[in-house]
Amino acid sequence: MNYGILARYYDALVKDDEATLQWVNWIGRRGRTLLDCACGSGEITRQLAGLYEQTAGMDLSPDMIRAASAKDPENTVTWLAGDMTDLDSLGTWDVITCLCDSVNYLDRQGFIQWLDQVHDHLNDGGWLCFDMHSLDRLEEFDQGYVETGTFDDGTQVQWVIESEEDRLYQDFAFYLTDGTTLQEHHVQHVHDPAFVEEELKRRFDIASVTTDFDLPGLQPGEKYFYICRKKETA
Repeated sequence: MNYGILARYYDALVKDDEATLQWVNWIGRRGRTLLDCACGSGEITRQLAGLYEQTAGMDLSPDMIRAASAKDPENTVTWLAGDMTDLDSLGTWDVITCLCDSVNYLDRQGFIQWLDQVHDHLNDGGWLCFDMHSLDRLEEFDQGYVETGTFDDGTQVQWVIESEEDRLYQDFAFYLTDGTTLQEHHVQHVHDPAFVEEELKRRFDIASVTTDFDLPGLQPGEKYFYICRKKETA
């Protein structure tokens, strides 16, 4: 899975200007420099760039990075194709983010590796801001969910989501007007908040945990939101 196909239709499928503003307001300005991991098509990253002196967006998919860069002709963001579990070439930052449940593409070991990398590439006192699927999503999709629609160019889409054990399986099918069908399969891991909290506390002080942006603590909802600060070194 590398968003090779979905990159063409990502904004048409999920772009939400109101939600983008919510993410930007939630993160706010917490320093001078920001790295946005798994930045996708860059909608949130570009808005955050207005709050920071230096902003970079990285994504595993070169196609997503090309789509993001094409929307940024003034080069307000440094766009990078790369794996967020390996930040060794990127220096240190005041803020590192990972949004829109992108951490759920990491299994447990990948999540731990990412936290290690974030810790090593944050400046002392730097901030980590991320969200992830709530456990409620597993129940929400245990009977399956299907969404269909048609884009402006006539392409029809079918989006199927199903849960099994601790995973969400998402299948996208795009039916082009020339009769071609394009398909992409995604797997996301829904992490236990107890595991997440334990791993975070090894490296960070947890400043805030909310559900769906502003509900305090872990409550019924779609996403858990974490704001954490790197522990000061002795």
